[in-house]
Amino acid sequence: MFRDRSDAAKQLAFALEQYSGKNTVVLGIPRGGVEIAYHVAKHLSADFSLVVVRKLGYPDNPEAAFGAIAEDGSIYLSKGATSSLSENEINGIIAEERTEIARRIRILRRGKPIPDLSGKTVIIADDGIATGATIFSAISFCRRRNPLRLVVAAPVAGFEMKNQLESQADDVIILETPSFFYAVGQGYENFENLSDDETAAFIDSWESEHVKNN
Repeated sequence: MFRDRSDAAKQLAFALEQYSGKNTVVLGIPRGGVEIAYHVAKHLSADFSLVVVRKLGYPDNPEAAFGAIAEDGSIYLSKGATSSLSENEINGIIAEERTEIARRIRILRRGKPIPDLSGKTVIIADDGIATGATIFSAISFCRRRNPLRLVVAAPVAGFEMKNQLESQADDVIILETPSFFYAVGQGYENFENLSDDETAAFIDSWESEHVKNN
């Protein structure tokens, strides 16, 4: 179990040291994954940003995902998960999440474009992986940008999920895979939700440090 995201990120960073260097980009998934990615990128002397993906939640249970959508509009749907939804319901949820994605790019990434990923080692980082919908969507998003190598990294995930990810990414680094995994928060002593301001602060801090060092 990890003390908090900072503790988890530092342990994850050591496991990723083979990818140290300027040809590596670490992308965090908002919100919690941004804190993880920030600390990992600092340790690896890599570039850092965030990729905005949103899970597509059921109308009567938004926390349960039937898929996810990435910031370029690409959509991942879980097999068989949409059988209980009408086309109008699916399209309505997608439209809502497109709006939220635009807001998050504006607020969390300060409207800036994602770094060039072509020919780079790209590490997609999150604070944990449950259903995997947002990670699979992020993988598709990054693959379209021709990375040299695509790595998925998280402190905690289910064992079966790790196996699924290994078929999609070039490397998967998961520190803990509990035999009975039901929620990301079970891997942490302190697992507070991050606000928009707290998430954006990692981007602002990175920009400030980058300007200072250059």
